[in-house]
Amino acid sequence: MKAGFKVWLLIMGTALSMMLAPSGAQTLSSSPAAPPGSGPGVHGAGSPFAPLQARNDVIAWSVLTDVKTRTEKNRIVPVFNASQTALNQKTQRIQGFMMPLEPGEKQRHFLLSSVPLSCSFCAPGGPESMVEVRTKTPVRYGMEPVVVEGKFLVLNDDSYGLYYRMTDAMPIK
Repeated sequence: MKAGFKVWLLIMGTALSMMLAPSGAQTLSSSPAAPPGSGPGVHGAGSPFAPLQARNDVIAWSVLTDVKTRTEKNRIVPVFNASQTALNQKTQRIQGFMMPLEPGEKQRHFLLSSVPLSCSFCAPGGPESMVEVRTKTPVRYGMEPVVVEGKFLVLNDDSYGLYYRMTDAMPIK
C-alpha cells in the first residue's frame, strides 16, 4: 500500500475509534444515529449524482452495511453475519462510486463506495460502506458508478480498519 493511503486509513481509523469507543464497555451496535465517517453513508437529496440503480447481479450494499461492531481492547472490530461471511473468498460483483487512491485517470487500486464523494477530504460513510479494490487492469476514473468482479474478502481484523477487499478485479460493463 502507498504511504498516503496508509496515513489516510490511520487517521480515519483513529477518528472513528475516538468517536465510537465507549470507555471500557463491550457493545454490539449498528448505530442508526452514527457519527460522521461511520454507518452506511447517505446519498444526499441535493447530490448531483443519481443513486445506484438496483441490480440483481451485484452484492447489495444493504448486505455489506448490515455489519455489527464491538469494542475489543480499545478498537472497534466488525462482527459479520452469515450473509456477509458467505461472500468470503468467492468471486463476487460489486457496484459503487470510485474513490481514487492515486493520481491519474486510470486506477488499479481504489475504494468503491456505496455513495458518491461529496468532499475529497471526507469519508462518505464508515468502513462498512467501502470496499478496497485491486484490479488486474486499470479502470478509468469517473463520477459514474462502476461494477467490478473479483475475489471478495471479508476482513475480520484488518490493520487499517477495512471490512471488505476485492482482489484480481476486472471492470464489468
